[in-house]
Amino acid sequence: MTLAIDGAPPRVGGTPLVWPPAATPAQRELLFEVLDSGRWGATTGPLCERFAARFAAMHGCPTAVCTVNGTVGLTAALVAVGVRPGDEVVVPSYTFVASATSVLLMGARPVIADVDPRLGCLTGETLQPALSARTRAIMVVHIAGAPCPMDEINAIAASWGIPVVEDAAQAHGATYKGRPVGSLGNIASFSFQASKAMTAGEGGILTTRDAELGELAWSLCNVGRVRDGAWYGHHRVGWNLRMSEFQAAVLLPWLDLITEQIQFREAFTQELAGYLARDGLGVVVPSPDGTTRHTRHLGMIDIDPHDAGVDKAWVIKALHAEGLNTDAGYPGMADIPAIAAESRLMPTPGTARFSASVIWLRQHELMRVDGTQEVADALNAVLADPRAKATT
Repeated sequence: MTLAIDGAPPRVGGTPLVWPPAATPAQRELLFEVLDSGRWGATTGPLCERFAARFAAMHGCPTAVCTVNGTVGLTAALVAVGVRPGDEVVVPSYTFVASATSVLLMGARPVIADVDPRLGCLTGETLQPALSARTRAIMVVHIAGAPCPMDEINAIAASWGIPVVEDAAQAHGATYKGRPVGSLGNIASFSFQASKAMTAGEGGILTTRDAELGELAWSLCNVGRVRDGAWYGHHRVGWNLRMSEFQAAVLLPWLDLITEQIQFREAFTQELAGYLARDGLGVVVPSPDGTTRHTRHLGMIDIDPHDAGVDKAWVIKALHAEGLNTDAGYPGMADIPAIAAESRLMPTPGTARFSASVIWLRQHELMRVDGTQEVADALNAVLADPRAKATT
């Protein structure tokens, strides 16, 4: 079977949807409305509050606080639940660097916990060994839009009296046992960075079911003010983490689109999983138990499901030649020197296995029209080639 890397025509044709997609008429209308109003900041215009209210309702929470990005949102969330400099926060090893950075930025210490070797997420089993008398919070990461197994994690957290912070940067609209991500822990941080399923280029939002905690988060993100308080009344040390009205103008109409987009990516992924099962050379990474809506921010493909060894770099190079834009994904946190040097590191064999065996399809690749068969054919052809096997 001749591959494109050897000169054959690429198996995947056409152009995938660009991300972010073109602005909608509703987004353009709101953007110009903000521009013409002169009310560009969150303290003067209405759109940030309107967006926060709708986003909170969508995620099963009474309150939400818009932020400038997801990373500093996590830092504010950690401060809000009581983490202080010198405390420990459990962070999963397979995640974007910002999860650990948010802990370090406030002077606390990440404890890098392992993830499930097949799922890529924190579980009760991988969490338990990372806890200590100095643990003040547990951060879960709903990787690629798949909710973590929250019941077992929350049960452990409750037994230790430790709050749970959700890094939901990739999980807008995801649900666990019918309950929305963002309402499953004590507080959650979402991201609207350019690669996300909802984006305004940058931005973020905090959600919580705890009204008192929500007011504290609002104050921390608004230079220590309290709602309806004096303009120069600063009740605590806080930051200016507000998003602008322009960002809210882009995000507000997206709430009417995101469910359909999630359904499209999920349908594409399920069809792809069926085609891949034909040859059994690669599999879509399974969803954790309890997942009732996976948002497919990423299409994670396990290219070594039988642990036979795989040359991941060659596979990615060959897939690119086939016209399929794939990504190597994250290294483990222990492999990032700046993070490892400031963290307590748990053994992470699950992370090592997952990182070595999993590649990503970015979300725009999951929004191809009638392209599932081509994508599967490219994956199966490349993985069947002897060069895909790891050399010893």
